[in-house]
Formats: sequence, structure tokens, C-alpha cells
Amino acid sequence: METRVELKPTRIQSGFLDDLSETCKMGTPNGRVIHKSDDEVPFDSEINFHQSELSLTDIHGSHSAGSRTAHFETLGGIIYRSIQVVVFSNKLNLLMPFGPLAILVQKLTGHFGWVFALSLLGIMPLAERLGYATEQLAFYTGDTVGGLLNATFGNATELIISIYALKSGMTRVVQLSLLGSILSNMLLVLGCAFLCGGIVNHKKEQVFNKAAASVNSGLLLMAVMGILFPAVLHYTHSEVHVGKSELLLSRFSSCIMLLAYAAYLFFQLKSQRSLYVSVNEEEVQNGNNSNDDESADISKWESIIWLSVMTAWISILSEYLVGALEGASTAWEIPVAFISVILLPLVGNAAEHASAVMFAMKDKLDISLGVAIGSSTQISMFVIPFCVVIGWIMGHPMDLNFQLFETAALFLTVIVVAFMLQEGTANYFKGLMLILCYLIVAASFYVHVDSSQ
Repeated sequence: METRVELKPTRIQSGFLDDLSETCKMGTPNGRVIHKSDDEVPFDSEINFHQSELSLTDIHGSHSAGSRTAHFETLGGIIYRSIQVVVFSNKLNLLMPFGPLAILVQKLTGHFGWVFALSLLGIMPLAERLGYATEQLAFYTGDTVGGLLNATFGNATELIISIYALKSGMTRVVQLSLLGSILSNMLLVLGCAFLCGGIVNHKKEQVFNKAAASVNSGLLLMAVMGILFPAVLHYTHSEVHVGKSELLLSRFSSCIMLLAYAAYLFFQLKSQRSLYVSVNEEEVQNGNNSNDDESADISKWESIIWLSVMTAWISILSEYLVGALEGASTAWEIPVAFISVILLPLVGNAAEHASAVMFAMKDKLDISLGVAIGSSTQISMFVIPFCVVIGWIMGHPMDLNFQLFETAALFLTVIVVAFMLQEGTANYFKGLMLILCYLIVAASFYVHVDSSQ
């Protein structure tokens, strides 16, 4: 017969209750951590004290071991739940086995076409999960920092591919892939975000922070200026030192662009942080947020660990991807420029694409713009000049002369997007226009012969 024991405030039992309380705070049956800010622990509904369980022998002999067992069970539950949420919650992750398969095909057959295709398919879900992890991290950092983190880790794929291409002396592939990433983010990613967000939220006009969008548009125009002048210098044959002035100007402009991007980060995150408060954050401050029930699926440290794992695996596959690029171009009879400008960014921007569309459908356009336009700004003002500096250090000179056709495509894209953002509103028709513009750009590069080759 079970009887309940009244716990008197003796020293032994008080110590036991303290230990038991700490054990309960360490984890719950579903594996989630209970923060110390919780006001109470549900002793009445969760814990039944039986007489046999409260003997002094149990207290002294087995409680510490049980506490350790509960801790390890909780840790194992967290790991199991994290893998289940991140790896098995998305159908796109069915493509993950193609990554190891690409490495296997490379070792066994060396068929560049298959290696390139399998590497593309293998990197795609990794890039998307990279975006998911940064989205989870955004719950702990806010919209502005979250968009910046999403753009940063979303661009990790492009940066890793570019470094491997530079190491192989394929500077033209670096230029074209980074240019394609800017075009893809500004036209395709932002266009899909506007289109899907406008369709889902068709009953109201979607708005975003116009001041933040204007600053990003100005930075993009500055990047166009940095890329335009070396090309103009080359095609007007007005160099003081032929073959040297163009490279020196590119390196000087790259250093200036890196300095400007660092100042922009300080301006965005510290100096004028209020300027970048998103519409959603203002609604939260005013108590009008309609998404109070949303919460992160994984913890902050889980997000950071997954970001590290995904980035490392992407870097491994990128080496095989770059090595098979030219062979795939020959096997498929597709120009290297089209593969670099269109196909590679489609894979590299999978994270930005998924995140921007998802946030736009949730009527969080400020994060969508932080992902799409912020990513383009980061590539043009940081990744491209950073690759110029890295190539300088590695002994593989890279300049900012992207050739006339490519520079014109970039300039017109920035102008079109700047006009789309000037009103601070979005709808599905603007998104459709941007997507159609991207189709024109893609068709142009398919019939374009790279003049540098």
C-alpha cells in the first residue's frame, strides 16, 4: 500500500530536495531545457514521492548515479531531437547522399560531368540547412542581426567555392560565380520572395524599412563603381602602365570597399541601430505582433554547432565541384560562363532562396531584404574585394575588370532593383517583374561567349 511521506525540513531531506530540483531543471521528458527563469517546477503533476523511494539508503546510495543518468539521457535526447529536426524534417535533405556519391564517382570513374552534377545536388540541401540554422539563430539575435548572419553564412558557400577556384588559378570562374550570385540574389531570390509573399498576403500591402533598403542600394551602386572603372580603363586603353594600372586600381578599390563595408557594419549594428529596426520589431515593441507563438526549434548553441558542421561539409564538396567544372562544361557542351553565372549561384543561393521566401510568406520582408539584398551587398562589398586581396596574397592576381558585358548586366540589375525598392512596398507583380528580368539575364549568358577566353 502506497503512502505519501510528509517531508520535514531536515538537513538531509532539504539537501535532497535541492538536488532533485536541480535535476528537474536540467531536462524534461521532451528533451527541452527549462531555463532558470521558470518560476515553478511541477512537482505535483510530475513527481510522486513513494515511501520506498525516500529511504535514506536510496538518498545516500543511488541518487547521484540517478542524477548522472538523467543528465546523460537528457543530453542524448537533445542530440536525437536536434538531428531529427535538422536532418529529417525537410524533404530536400533526401539529396544529401549525393554528396558522398560524388566523391565515390570521382574516385572510381573520374567522369567530370557526373561529379559536377552530383556535387551540385549534394551541396543544395546543405546550403538550405545552413539557412535554416541561421534562421534559428535569428530568434536569439533579432531581425537585423539575423538577416546579417543569414547573409553571411548563406555566402559561405560562394566564398568557399571562390577560394578553391582561386587556389586552382581559375580567377575568371571566381569573377563569374560571384557576379552570378549577386544577380541571382537581387533578381531571382528577391523576386520569388516578393511574388510568394504578395500571393500569400494579398489582402494587405507588404511594407519594409525603406531607409535600410536605400542604404543597401547606395552600397550596391558604390560596388558597381568599383567594378566599372577598371573595365572602363581597360576598354578605353587609357592606362598609364599597360597591364599594371588596372590591377593596382582594383587592389586599391578593393581595400576601399572593405573599409566601407566595415563602416557599414558599425553604422548598422552600433551607430544608427534604430534606423534598421524592422517593421516586425516595431510591432513587437508596440505590442501588435501577430507571431508571438513562434519560437526556435533548436537552441542557440545547437544552431552554432550545425552551422560549423554544414560549412565544413560544403567546403569538402566545393573542392570536387570546382575540380569538375571545366570537364562538365566540355561534357555537356555548355559555356563555362553560363555554368558559373547561372548554375553555381542557384546552388550557392539555396539558403538565401529558401529563407527569403519563407520570411516573405510570414510577412517579414525586412528579414527577406536583409537576406537577398544584404547578401548581394556583402558579396559585392566584402567577398569580391576579399577575393582580390586573397589572390594578391596567394600569388594569383585577380582584378575587378569583370569585362564589359558582365559589368553592364550588373549595372542594369542594380538600377532596376533600386527602383523597385524606392517606395518601401512590395507586391507579387514586382516579384514577377524581377523573375522575368532574371530569365532575360540567364538567356543572355547562355548565348554569350566570354571575351576573356
